[in-house]
Amino acid sequence: MEKLANNSVKGFTQIPTYTYFLFLFFFMLWSASAQQTALEDGKKYILGGIEVTGLQSYNEQTVKTYTGLRIGQPITVPGEEISSVIKKLWGLELFTNVEMYQTRIEGDKIFLELNILERPTLTNVTVYGVKKKKVEDIINDTDLKKGKKITESLIANTKSYLENKYRKQGFLNAKATIATKKDTVGVNSESMVINIKKGDKVKISEIAFEGNEKLTDKRLRKALKKTKQKKFYRFWKKSKYINDDYREDLASLVDAYAEKGYRDARVLSDTFIKVDENNIKLKIEVEEGNRYYFGDINFVGNSVYTDRQLAQVLGIKKGNVYNGVLLKKRIADDSKPDGEDITNLYQNNGYLFSNINPVEVSAVNDTIDFEIRIIEGKETFLDHVQVVGNDKTNDHVIFRELRTRPGQKYSKDNIVRTIRELGQLGFFDAEQIAPDIQNPNPNEGTVDIQYSLVEAGSSQIELQGGYGGGGFIGTLGLSFNNFSLQNIFNGEAYKPVPMGDGQTFALRLQASQAFRVYSLNFAEPWLGGKKPVRFNLSFSRTQQFATNFNERRQIEADKSRGFSITGVSAGLAKRVQWPDDFFTISHALGYQRYEFNDFSNLGLFNFGNGTSNSFTYTLGISRSSQGPNRIFPLSGSNFEITAKFTPPYSLISGKDFGAITDELDVLNNQILTLGNQQAPSLEDQAEITRLQGQVELLEEERFKWLEYYKVNFRGDWYTRIVDKLVLRTNAEFGFLGNYNNDIGNVPFERFFVGGDGLGNFQLDGREIIQLRGYENQSVTPLAANGTPAGGVIYNKFSMELRYPLTLKPSASIYALTFLEGGNAFSNFNEFNPFQLKRSAGAGLRIFMPAFGLLGIDFGYGFDSDLRPNSIGPSGWQTHFIIGQQF
Repeated sequence: MEKLANNSVKGFTQIPTYTYFLFLFFFMLWSASAQQTALEDGKKYILGGIEVTGLQSYNEQTVKTYTGLRIGQPITVPGEEISSVIKKLWGLELFTNVEMYQTRIEGDKIFLELNILERPTLTNVTVYGVKKKKVEDIINDTDLKKGKKITESLIANTKSYLENKYRKQGFLNAKATIATKKDTVGVNSESMVINIKKGDKVKISEIAFEGNEKLTDKRLRKALKKTKQKKFYRFWKKSKYINDDYREDLASLVDAYAEKGYRDARVLSDTFIKVDENNIKLKIEVEEGNRYYFGDINFVGNSVYTDRQLAQVLGIKKGNVYNGVLLKKRIADDSKPDGEDITNLYQNNGYLFSNINPVEVSAVNDTIDFEIRIIEGKETFLDHVQVVGNDKTNDHVIFRELRTRPGQKYSKDNIVRTIRELGQLGFFDAEQIAPDIQNPNPNEGTVDIQYSLVEAGSSQIELQGGYGGGGFIGTLGLSFNNFSLQNIFNGEAYKPVPMGDGQTFALRLQASQAFRVYSLNFAEPWLGGKKPVRFNLSFSRTQQFATNFNERRQIEADKSRGFSITGVSAGLAKRVQWPDDFFTISHALGYQRYEFNDFSNLGLFNFGNGTSNSFTYTLGISRSSQGPNRIFPLSGSNFEITAKFTPPYSLISGKDFGAITDELDVLNNQILTLGNQQAPSLEDQAEITRLQGQVELLEEERFKWLEYYKVNFRGDWYTRIVDKLVLRTNAEFGFLGNYNNDIGNVPFERFFVGGDGLGNFQLDGREIIQLRGYENQSVTPLAANGTPAGGVIYNKFSMELRYPLTLKPSASIYALTFLEGGNAFSNFNEFNPFQLKRSAGAGLRIFMPAFGLLGIDFGYGFDSDLRPNSIGPSGWQTHFIIGQQF
């Protein structure tokens, strides 16, 4: 054979070259034709049977079903049916080998054998190199579930996913190795072992630029928002390298040039240089190009707004340095849903289908002329407005807050406002309120809106016990913020109480050996159901008993002596349209009755028996635009001015309170003289008692009807710094005045500054002002007996940086840092707004729907407080926050 082969080669090489290629071409053509003929000549049979071999875990009938072949069907062998079956079984990725054999032929019947090799089944996954709590997340993310078939693509995709996952987090050297081994637990089963080596995070040691002359390296590094080089002082923005962030930052680099007029600037190259295992250097080469200026800017296609109106919104004039980023924002600012741009100008006036496109029409030398081409489209109206997801809250409570109603013009601003209003209700998760624009019809000029809501817990329970004031204090509070009074007698509506009408019903009980407090509050936000008029009604009752400590330092209360306040108030608050519809004007009438029974140890007044009355009118003006989330506002502001008045009884009655004051001075001097004797006689002691009785009668007459006026201001502003990092700035001021200097300032309604800001059990109108870093009420003027008497004027300023850790419906958590300063004064003459008690610190807030707001603050007071013998800074103080405002 070898010889024949050699002769053949020798003879073949004597054939001319072109003849050789011609022969080869015809040979290939003949072979292809023969194969095609063989396929076409496949013989037709009737499938007599099919046997499946190689099975381990699958049922034979199941595999037969997968093939789609049926006994008795016509089949051509060889033919397309067999090829299709094999291809289909391969596509299932359940088998590593599929072969079809002919076993026998009986007449026109053919019998086939399908031999398969099953892929192994995954039984268990073990992950090394990560924390145990992260293992479940990895298994879920990669879908490595028990029973899954192990394929090459599964292993490769899992490996790729894990390495990319950690590289995105800055671990550029991350490696994942995956191995499988037989598992005796089941038939044809294997376990998988994943070993992850993240390595250290790769940091950027240097970012170098080439080709930049117009913008400095410092300015360009600043333009890289998420990609920073290592600096010892940088703690907020990390210097780890993340490729996706870096690619985004390269686009921001070009934008930095565009903002300065360099329209043609581009990144020529960027080089990744490995310094060592944990550090890299980035080298970026740029081409700056020439600086450009805006030329003529003409508007084309506008009929709704004039050129002058549009130019005013655009805010760019001929001769200004070219700024491509600014031009985009003035056309359509994607970063702000309520931005002042031309797109919003049209969309807020019903032109949903408008399209604004800036086009460069000429670029001569360094000047670029633009046409702002506008397609206004048809004026758009709302056809259907729907709300879904409200399982507890009644529809009318939601629809009355909507700023988008069927038949109205489409307005993007109204949609944004609706999201805020629904979020402020507190009944829904503000982070998940999603408006869905549906069925847009440019020809008809109509569109539908559907708001998707997720109910959030709106009721709160306060159940706590603690030790304070020398004894145990127990508190029970229930607050139902989506109450339904009209279903109060409907037994089926109790789940556990009638809900769904947006009303507020709150009950609070607090008691200890020394005091008892009862309060009840009801509020209807839409009195009558047609206008946003809020009605509020509240009742309160507090009793404070005389106390002393026994020889074992345990508190003992004498319930035969005490001080009680009974109060009732009713108010109306109406949302108004001017100056804008964020404003609310409120009116309230209140009455409180103070009753004293042998109780004069508060240090604020000198009568221990008798009664005092207070009838007040309160006028409030407020503006609240903070939102969209009431728990964690991202923007907006909230300010409130209130003025509280009592009638000027002394001016009306004409009574000479100066004579009463003079008589009190005489009596007090007599008491002081007699009391300063070294050994007062029994007659002197009796005289002191008699004089004190006269003082009490005069004091009771002086404060029979309290008269005062009280002015408060509070403002909060929320500024979004970056992402969800929010700066809250706050300013507060309060002043308590009187109509008649002979009467002086009332002993109630005062300002107590310092500490956590939580209210206490005394309902004497006092205001508890938070000033972290100081003990409770320690920045408060003192009475003659050394107890806090309260200030008649105070001011406070604070700044908080807030960042949310989670804003889920089950719990909203955010961290904060603060700077704070405030003080209280005994009279206006002492007031100095710059004489502040300063503090700084950090804290955490947790809001859970069932329990309200919980938190903790660590504050450092830099100054001494107002208590006697207070020297040096207040130092570190820990404050626990329960139920305070957000």
